[in-house]
Amino acid sequence: MNINKHYLELQESYLFSTINHKVAEFQREHPDRKLIRMGIGDVTLPLAPAVVAAMQAAVAQMGCKSTFHGYGPEQGYGFLREAIAVYYQRFGVTLPADDIFVSDGAKSDLGNILDLFDADNTVLIPDPVYPVYVDTNVMAGRKIVFADANEENGFLPMPDRSVHADIIYLCSPNNPTGAAYSRGQLEAWVDYALSEDAVILFDAAYEAFICDEDLPHSIYEIEAAKRCAIEFCSFSKTAGFTGTRCGYTVVPSELVAQEIGLRKLWLRRQTTKFNGVPYIVQRGAEAVLSEAGQRQCRANIAVYQENARIIADTLRGMGIWFTGGKNSPYIWLKCPGGLDSWTFFDRLLAEAGVIGTPGSGFGKNGEGFFRLTGFGEKAATEVAMKRFQNLFA
Repeated sequence: MNINKHYLELQESYLFSTINHKVAEFQREHPDRKLIRMGIGDVTLPLAPAVVAAMQAAVAQMGCKSTFHGYGPEQGYGFLREAIAVYYQRFGVTLPADDIFVSDGAKSDLGNILDLFDADNTVLIPDPVYPVYVDTNVMAGRKIVFADANEENGFLPMPDRSVHADIIYLCSPNNPTGAAYSRGQLEAWVDYALSEDAVILFDAAYEAFICDEDLPHSIYEIEAAKRCAIEFCSFSKTAGFTGTRCGYTVVPSELVAQEIGLRKLWLRRQTTKFNGVPYIVQRGAEAVLSEAGQRQCRANIAVYQENARIIADTLRGMGIWFTGGKNSPYIWLKCPGGLDSWTFFDRLLAEAGVIGTPGSGFGKNGEGFFRLTGFGEKAATEVAMKRFQNLFA
């Protein structure tokens, strides 16, 4: 038996284990100190009432012989795919329901989509980056080149025509930096992908946080993007489905490689390796897209947006450089005083009792930066930023 030796090339991720270890040690030494966690990437508010009601009704249906559902379609029930297609119309995007595939989350599909592509492809990934983009390609043995995201370009790297890529990862609004691409910037990426005969894997998991009307929610708002892009989205941050698990991937019928439609290949992959998302969960996701569900989910998102605003206003008032905080739940700040990411983490924990995420854990370009999130309670966020201001004023 031979193992996939590319797994041995993966770098051990010590980021969150190191954070947990440092926090646990601090709490043992200071048991009475109240800590505020602002590094969390998980939601904290419950599911919307409309979602809970829909899922309860679906549970009742599963308890009756006449309305019981067994195996469903691997690509998702028609009622949810149609609802997602209607949701896209808000952005001026027309999608046939057949191009939409329901999944158990964007993270799964971002890794699984690589089944469609040969290992002999060059992958372009921004740095800093959501780790799944890198690790899934290392596992397959693909060549990876990095696009430098940095303070000078606002952590929004643009195409370099001297670099060839077959697969391109973009995330907007971005995790971890909170930066979001403009329409013109995405147009440049679409033009680049078409010129390189490349495919863009576009992660739109945080599109619901976009406030600026001129920022695109979907890459398909860009003309010709359906010929070069696959889009991934999720109900996790939009509707608090991090523990419920539901997302969707759009593979347009117009997307063709070597005269083969990628939608057809993805359908074949899913019907072979995936048994679909539970009926109960899909009914809940359908309720997210209802009028009541949208109103209730927007109210939850507004709480996170207000927390992000509080963080951003504090940093702005202190003259600390940052991205995010408006169209994203993430705030990516430059460590004050030229501190490195982990030194800043240690000082913030020890002297302010606030926990964030060192930017160096997201790639070499993250060194000297730090991620805070708006996923928390408003009162705790206000206290945390007062402590922050007192410490670094």
